[in-house]
Amino acid sequence: MNKLIKSIAAITLMLVFEVGCTKPYEPNNGGNEGENDSIADNGGSLNGHEFVDLGLPSGTLWATCNIGADTPEDYGDYFAWGETEPKEIYDWKSYKYGRFLNERYELNKYCTDSVYGLDGFVDNLTILEPVDDVVRIYWGADWRMPTIEEWEELFLNTTGTWTTQNDVNGWRCTASNGKSIFLPAAGYWWGDAFNANLGLYWSCTLNPLYPNRAWGFHFNSFQCHLCGSSDRNRGQTVRAVCCRQ
Repeated sequence: MNKLIKSIAAITLMLVFEVGCTKPYEPNNGGNEGENDSIADNGGSLNGHEFVDLGLPSGTLWATCNIGADTPEDYGDYFAWGETEPKEIYDWKSYKYGRFLNERYELNKYCTDSVYGLDGFVDNLTILEPVDDVVRIYWGADWRMPTIEEWEELFLNTTGTWTTQNDVNGWRCTASNGKSIFLPAAGYWWGDAFNANLGLYWSCTLNPLYPNRAWGFHFNSFQCHLCGSSDRNRGQTVRAVCCRQ
């Protein structure tokens, strides 16, 4: 893909996702079409939840299913960043750790800039604490939400393909050892509106420049967008990681 096409692709995807991305490197590992790809050897399980060993440099193991899902193609549940329960409406009025009032943010946890904090609040926390990590709450302390660096490692060490599994669209990440995980394009909730045909997955990492947002892994049928950040009040899907015991 030449530089012009890459530039157009990046701009297009940013418009689709409405994200604020400040990282200098936004790689694109492709979006080739595929149909009904099979699942690679799962590799094992921990606390009753299956994982795949993709042979990543860090040794990180990725779950085969989203939180709240029973199969790899199930969407699972949706969570605002730092919240541990699904809900009916995903907006700032219902968000646990802040509000948006009178054209300003009033965050009361995970804030790196007093401009965004309630009465100037700052705690400089940039990684979700265990009590706010929905993976730990649902699956136990051996599992957790991935950091944005772990999403980046997954992105850079696998081949990404937009494909279909059991009639569900999504993104398959295939490693050099032949193993893979399937991420369904589960969409997201904003307010009471559902937005489909793309995938937005949370990391546990805050966007420190804009603390009303958190980093994640975003994709649609055209490409994936590693460094997308979303408003923390959005309802997005979560994939878990663990380390070999």
